[in-house]
Amino acid sequence: MLTIPYPNRMSTTQPSSIEENEIILGTGMGPLRFGATMDEVRTLVGEPEEIEESDDDDDFEHQAWNYHEEDYLLSLYFDREDDFRLSCIETDNPNMRLFGEAIFGLSLDQVKALMARHNQPTPEVETMEEGAVRLSYEKSMIDLYFEEGELQFVNFGVFINDDMEVQWPK
Repeated sequence: MLTIPYPNRMSTTQPSSIEENEIILGTGMGPLRFGATMDEVRTLVGEPEEIEESDDDDDFEHQAWNYHEEDYLLSLYFDREDDFRLSCIETDNPNMRLFGEAIFGLSLDQVKALMARHNQPTPEVETMEEGAVRLSYEKSMIDLYFEEGELQFVNFGVFINDDMEVQWPK
């Protein structure tokens, strides 16, 4: 499992914890905060096993840093437009939590109910070509992907206002 050292404790590495895997909409996950520089992320998580560059035909030039752990993948996205600050996280970590609840493996209806309990607006639901289902909450900048009826991975990012301006967490 990925162990992330906490920045306020000099060189003390903390074991995996509930907080480390907690998705905080618009803010990040655990100690990873949207708006962090590549150097700050490198200090928290270490060197990525793989760095992917965006294709020339992508709308946004970005880098994806991939960390391959024993049982999951963590991908961190840095957009050129945002001075290569952390703007999006994607993970299939089986320990991920949202609103304090474990979400990996939940059904589409269970996730919709969780989101509704936390005042999230009606989502868009799309069935992908390969049969996976994407549940999207545009205002909350989160996409949840289901395969064979269970949540498999989540992609979430920094909030963007109606004027398409990034709203970095404070």
